[in-house]
Amino acid sequence: MNKTLITTLALLSTSVLAAPVTITYWQYDYASKVTEMNALIKKFQAANPDITVKQENFPYDAYNQKVATSVPTGQGPDVVNMYYGWLPQYLDSGYLQPLPEKDFPTAQIEASYAPMVKISKANGRYYALPTAVRTLAVFYNKDLFKQAGITQPPHTWDEFVKDAAKIVKGAPPRFTTLGFGIQPDGQDYHVLREVLLRQFGGQPYSKDGKTVTYASDAGVKAMTFYTDMATKQKLGVPNFFPGNNSYRDAFIAGKVGMIIDGSFAINTISTAAKFNWAVAPMPVLKQGGLRANFGSFWVNGITKNATGDKLAASVKFLKFLTSDETQRDWLKNVGEIPASRKLANDPALRSDPVVGPFVYSLPFSYSTVFVDEAGQRKAWVDAINTVLLQGGDPATAIKKAAADEQKILDGFYKK
Repeated sequence: MNKTLITTLALLSTSVLAAPVTITYWQYDYASKVTEMNALIKKFQAANPDITVKQENFPYDAYNQKVATSVPTGQGPDVVNMYYGWLPQYLDSGYLQPLPEKDFPTAQIEASYAPMVKISKANGRYYALPTAVRTLAVFYNKDLFKQAGITQPPHTWDEFVKDAAKIVKGAPPRFTTLGFGIQPDGQDYHVLREVLLRQFGGQPYSKDGKTVTYASDAGVKAMTFYTDMATKQKLGVPNFFPGNNSYRDAFIAGKVGMIIDGSFAINTISTAAKFNWAVAPMPVLKQGGLRANFGSFWVNGITKNATGDKLAASVKFLKFLTSDETQRDWLKNVGEIPASRKLANDPALRSDPVVGPFVYSLPFSYSTVFVDEAGQRKAWVDAINTVLLQGGDPATAIKKAAADEQKILDGFYKK
């Protein structure tokens, strides 16, 4: 055990609880995260023998409902893992308590963490913190590129389209190989909103986040460009493979030239893909043009049910989960980028051929402030699908998404 880890664990073990205590940790059921958390819990318990951490996992689609039915009744987790986009709803419902300032000083958090983490702050207090953050990049199949005579990954969107067209085999509805694993409800709607829209000169929301601003010329151009890749260029089709991760599963099967995915997919792809693959930064509209990316993260917060010794144990566990040593472990075993500014700026990390493109994007990554992540996602995906599946007009679709999302924002902010 190295000196850094010994020091970290010693600091986490300085206070002794009045009696042995058990706390419950919840996260959704994602294989690499569950496995890593089990290993971390063993390490934490070894350093804190008076604390037992019980991990429980639930399917993604059922997760928020489980929280909603458990926490208000005093049941469920003491420490809960949640998507950052759910925080407004969790706070509005009173599920979380603010992190103790003496244990998690605001100034220290903002000096130590990636800027996007500020979204976890409400009314001057932090309610949750991440172990890692994520950005998007292009995963590409080097073997399919070589077969198509492509010597390097695309740098511009025009190159992206041309390269994908060279890889396509078959035609809709009988594709055998896709050039681009297009999937609106994967990461693509984030690409449309936070990458393409900005690169075409638009902004998705007003500065205060309360007004939709993408029903614009830039919004129409972004929607048109994205949907044309399926409807006109015939680079791919949504749901090429069955399941929630259709695009990623198809890529792993060697049936897709490129997908756009988050750094959280690194572990899954590296474990399952049986071909040569690589990662490249998100394209730009033209060489030297504006770069943009979508930044997101999962956070850990302490529920209102943790009091007394359970609160003290939960604080110690959260400190452990956000320590530099844990962030390094998480990167190694899950693939997500450390939330620490210092670790993310490590030259070795920035030059890594797989992780590097994600780290590179941190300075120009935007995190959408959601008030109803599921509802806002549905507004975008439904609008995109009116074009892809129903032959609708991109301009009409972007206006429909804007109207539907504005209703959600108004419903939240006008309470």
